[in-house]
Amino acid sequence: MTTLRILHLSDTHLMDGGALHEGTVDTVAAYRHTLEAFENVGPLDLVVVSGDASDDGSPASYRTLRSLTEDFASRHRAVAIYAMGNHDQRGGFRAVLGTGHPGSEVERSAAEPSAIPDAPIVGVSEVAGYRIITLDSSVPDRTHGHVDAAQLAWLQSELSTNHGYGSVVVIHHPPVEPVTPLHHGIELINAAELAAALAGTDTVAILSGHYHHHLSDVLATESGSIPVVVTSGIVNSNDVLASPGHERAVAGSGGTLVTISALSATEPSRQGTVARVRTLPFRFHLPKDVSPDVVFDLGGAIVASISKRIAATPAERVATESTPPTYFPAASPAPR
Repeated sequence: MTTLRILHLSDTHLMDGGALHEGTVDTVAAYRHTLEAFENVGPLDLVVVSGDASDDGSPASYRTLRSLTEDFASRHRAVAIYAMGNHDQRGGFRAVLGTGHPGSEVERSAAEPSAIPDAPIVGVSEVAGYRIITLDSSVPDRTHGHVDAAQLAWLQSELSTNHGYGSVVVIHHPPVEPVTPLHHGIELINAAELAAALAGTDTVAILSGHYHHHLSDVLATESGSIPVVVTSGIVNSNDVLASPGHERAVAGSGGTLVTISALSATEPSRQGTVARVRTLPFRFHLPKDVSPDVVFDLGGAIVASISKRIAATPAERVATESTPPTYFPAASPAPR
């Protein structure tokens, strides 16, 4: 089997106790609506939720996510994998989802008796002959993304040998520049370092969220370009055609069907893997009892004020880790 069929979802922003996102959006209902809309998507190998799974970091929100996602995935003969986003909280995520990979809750309890609670959450699995790697680009109490030196070293170690038909990397903050004004400053601030770590590896695609709209791009590395697939948000959709300087979110959810087909077998002696990455984005309008038509429409002055507060500072952009954390990724389960 050389084809990997992925339903790529992101930014569910689930909340505990029926709380409404932005005081207006029923996030659980929005996620149910999205999954119901994808019911006829056909057989899948993998369902990916690429971060901002929770908005409040509560264990209850992650339990809801796991229940809804894995019920859907099982009906489509797929496995579910989750990655950390900037709104997620590592404590709640780890308590319910482990590393975000199948079976990692049990493995973590045996393999991580002294795991640092705030250590970034990374993991690796094999699905349909492909290696799936999740990274943690979240920075506690901040909005921008950063992959620290220890995590990059772990990634390079994992990718030091080719695997099956290739590797897919899941990271919440896209390693490509943003489109809408409020996302400038809260992007992945060390995308160049990630590109260096991925150069010459068998990575065939990068899956991301964060921007709340569909976007296809490439990450340029020294050995070639890697497709980057950014999927829409579940909780709302960013309007890329909003008035200049405005940040506008409208009622809508969606996801992307990603089909990866290996065009040549991975050979230990060659760098990289050739693959076809086919993306089919979907957007669904949410009912009025789930979300208002316009979730927010922020003018230039408000955008500037928010950006000043949440954007990565110059110091954050040059900072390096003095004491890198320790990582405990999940062991790879048996191939499917």
